[in-house]
Amino acid sequence: MYAQNIKSTGKRVKSLDEMDPQERAFQERINAGEKIEPKDWMPEGYRQNLIRQIGQHAHSEVVGQLPEGNWITRAPTLERKAILLAKVQDEAGHGLYLYCAAETLGISRDEMTEQLLDGRMKYSSIFNYPTLNWADMGAVGWLVDGAAIMNQVALQRTSYGPYSRAMIRICKEEAFHQRQGYDIMMKMCAGTPEQKAMAQDALDRLWYPALMMFGPSDKDSVHSAQSMAWGIKTMTNDEGRQRFVDQTVPQAEYLGLTIPDPDLKWNEERGHYDYTDPDWSEFFAVINGNGPCNADRLNARRKAWEDGAWVRDGLMEHARKKAARRQAAE
Repeated sequence: MYAQNIKSTGKRVKSLDEMDPQERAFQERINAGEKIEPKDWMPEGYRQNLIRQIGQHAHSEVVGQLPEGNWITRAPTLERKAILLAKVQDEAGHGLYLYCAAETLGISRDEMTEQLLDGRMKYSSIFNYPTLNWADMGAVGWLVDGAAIMNQVALQRTSYGPYSRAMIRICKEEAFHQRQGYDIMMKMCAGTPEQKAMAQDALDRLWYPALMMFGPSDKDSVHSAQSMAWGIKTMTNDEGRQRFVDQTVPQAEYLGLTIPDPDLKWNEERGHYDYTDPDWSEFFAVINGNGPCNADRLNARRKAWEDGAWVRDGLMEHARKKAARRQAAE
């Protein structure tokens, strides 16, 4: 697996022979499929790589509530409002699980939030696109949660124990989110011509941003090779993107919708669909803060952070007083 992972990303990482004994023993545990736990020895690069990935994942869950929360009061029926509200609550819980997993690596939630707000940590590029109408809620559930599940099912096998266990629960809930989105798309496509046109428009706008969720092409990915070698990731960006395309095209055909890619076609020899890559210049522009909603998303997180300061301060003071009383009683 180790050699195969290096080859699949096209990037070079250290061989076992180049590692010192402690690092080699760690890598051999990874290669044997063992889980690494918080108190185990780990290379500093492994710890930092996990903090970056889990922190980004946690921030994505929290920021991902913003485009959906915008539609809770405007959902077309009371049932749809309740379903969307439950989904947004789930996303908050996913963020909590992931922040807790990252904290086992020695970083606090406050530090991660500060890194998000000052640009040192990122979140998924997809949440920097607007949700313009109700059909977008269907496309987000179908495409965005579908892409997330494709990544997250693989992460259930990640080498870091707390991350792996968090993903098992998260994936169960994300499966419902995808079904909720696909159900909206089915209703829209079975409705009036105008409703089906809204569903097609949502697919047209969100298809390529959804493909970008898997990260840059393997040849341009900075972290994939080492993450694969350490078992943090178990599939490359391009492998996940291909699986997503192969799964989603038949679903679009069932809905009677057209994937906005004129070059999309089944390749019998490969056993996969050939498809057009996203515009990677757009991806990097959005990641670097120049997407349609970057400023709005970060401003919302900054406002929530600042408005909640008094709550955090109060809780910390209560904890200090409680600890002082306990110490005095002893």
